[in-house]
Amino acid sequence: MTPLIIGIIAALGGIAAGYFVGGKGKANRDAEASAEAGRRLEEAKHQAERRLADVQSEVEKILNDARRKGDSIKQSKILEAKEQAIQRQAEQDAKYNERVQGLKDQEIKLKDIENRLKQQRDQQQNSANEIKKTEQELAKKAEEAEKLRQSCETQLKSLEERQTVLAQKQERLDKASEEHIRALEKVARLSEQEAKDELIKLVKDKAETEALTFVKERMEEAKINANKEAKKIVIQTIQRMAAEYTIENTVSVFNLDSDDLKGQIIGREGRNIRALEAATGAEIIVDDTPEAIVISSFDPIRREVARLSLQRLVADGRIHPARIEEVVAKTKKQLEEEILEIGQRTVIELNIHGLHNALIRMVGRMRFRSSYGQNLLKHSIETANLCAMMAAELGFNPQQVKLAKRAGLLHDIGKVAEEETELSHALVGMQLCEKYGEKPAIVNAVGAHHDEIEMKFTISPIVQACDAISGARPGARREILESYIQRIRELEEIALDYDGVQKVYAMQAGRELRVIVESEKVDDNQADSLSFQISQRIQNEMQYPGQIKVTVIREKRAVSFAR
Repeated sequence: MTPLIIGIIAALGGIAAGYFVGGKGKANRDAEASAEAGRRLEEAKHQAERRLADVQSEVEKILNDARRKGDSIKQSKILEAKEQAIQRQAEQDAKYNERVQGLKDQEIKLKDIENRLKQQRDQQQNSANEIKKTEQELAKKAEEAEKLRQSCETQLKSLEERQTVLAQKQERLDKASEEHIRALEKVARLSEQEAKDELIKLVKDKAETEALTFVKERMEEAKINANKEAKKIVIQTIQRMAAEYTIENTVSVFNLDSDDLKGQIIGREGRNIRALEAATGAEIIVDDTPEAIVISSFDPIRREVARLSLQRLVADGRIHPARIEEVVAKTKKQLEEEILEIGQRTVIELNIHGLHNALIRMVGRMRFRSSYGQNLLKHSIETANLCAMMAAELGFNPQQVKLAKRAGLLHDIGKVAEEETELSHALVGMQLCEKYGEKPAIVNAVGAHHDEIEMKFTISPIVQACDAISGARPGARREILESYIQRIRELEEIALDYDGVQKVYAMQAGRELRVIVESEKVDDNQADSLSFQISQRIQNEMQYPGQIKVTVIREKRAVSFAR
């Protein structure tokens, strides 16, 4: 029983005991009290019953919760047990599968071992069969060798018998020969060896004398004929060649319609003429010569650019530094196109085909170069024609004649190479021809025309001879001009070695050197130092008459456009 029920029962017992103790005297009051107590007892019962019902419902609820919790715990335990059982089953299955796989691997290994053993047994069986066959073959060969040995022994006995007979015959012949020789020695009073030596000496002396006489006569005859033929070929070739006797000058004269144009060309404080000289690299000489301006430069291309630029400027009438630079740039571009056209026209006139465009352009540049005062293009054309004529006179086939002409045109191509190098022009020309796909015969002829490499083809000596013929004729070359041009070039190359130098022009016949530097790299102080360094290097490394003025020009330009 619960403590609440026990309390209610105790209260009822107490009320009953009090009633009996109080006596019966107070019947009415007691009756009322009894009725009240009964009523309260009833209420207490009802409350106790309600409480009991609530307690029972709570107890049932607690019991139901306990049952549910027990069921859930039971289910979780069952699930855990099942999971553990499944895990153990999986582990056992994995172990089982592993053992099964191990057994399968062992079975496969056993099968491999069995197959190997079977192959070894088969090989051993085959080896045994081969050994058996080999033994049978050896037995047959042994029988054949025995038969061959017996045959050889028979033949050897026969040869020994024949050798014995031959020895006897040789002995009889030797005796007869000795008797014959002794008889001859008695007659000639000379031994056999002495007679042989005497005879050989006489024949040898006679043969040497006749051979020397024959060789000498033929060599003299060959020299006479060779000189005659060579002179004949050279004379015929020169007679067929109409050569031009021209000398390149270092100045050009630009004629003016009026002396009034000189002031316009000079410009305010000489700015126009300075701009023209700076842009072209040529020296513009405006002197007292009426209606003429002299353009001086060792480089014919610079001189031509200056002449054409002056012609355009005078025709246009607008002469100022910006216009001068624009006209000079256009003139240079036009001159490059003209150079290409000259090269194309030259190869067409000489009937030379398949020449690379770079070589055609270099042929055009020859027009503005000179070799010891002789125009380089005219010299190359002359050499090409001479080579073709000489090859034809010597009886070469048409293909060799074309190769000779082509090599003659290209033999001095190294003199117009744009890249500066320490090699000679012959070797530079050889490299250029090889670079642009010329045939080995032409490459060798170009490189060997000054004997710097070995001549390997028949056209090489022809090119060398024709080059000498073209340069050695009267009035063709002038040595002083070449040395002058070389000195001018050395002046410019010395200044170009310094960092920051943009352009270098030698003027006043080499008495003045104008050096144009980049303003971003060279400041005013460095310009003074650069001028001194160049002058000292020229003084130490070169030989020249008089003195050379070195002028360093530094110009800062700010250009912007309003659009």
